[in-house]
Amino acid sequence: MNLTPFEVAVVAVLDSTEPGDVLSYGEVAAEAGFPGAARAVGGVLRRLDGLPWWRVVAANGRLIPHDPDEHARRLRSEGVEIRNNRVVGQGR
Repeated sequence: MNLTPFEVAVVAVLDSTEPGDVLSYGEVAAEAGFPGAARAVGGVLRRLDGLPWWRVVAANGRLIPHDPDEHARRLRSEGVEIRNNRVVGQGR
């Protein structure tokens, strides 16, 4: 599969995360060198398998709306505190 430079950069950021790390879509975009491309990060997460998607949340800490229970389960398994479908104390 040929990846775009943006996709390669996003994958590199996500590959650098460790259990317990939580980043917003905007933080991933900025660290990838594409500030302002937060929505495009979501597209990468939808298209590419095998990425630690659960470590990415909305800027306000909100979990993904289509499966917040699975999102919370994965984050909690890495020691991240979740309350009311939001990450408490977000950040790397």
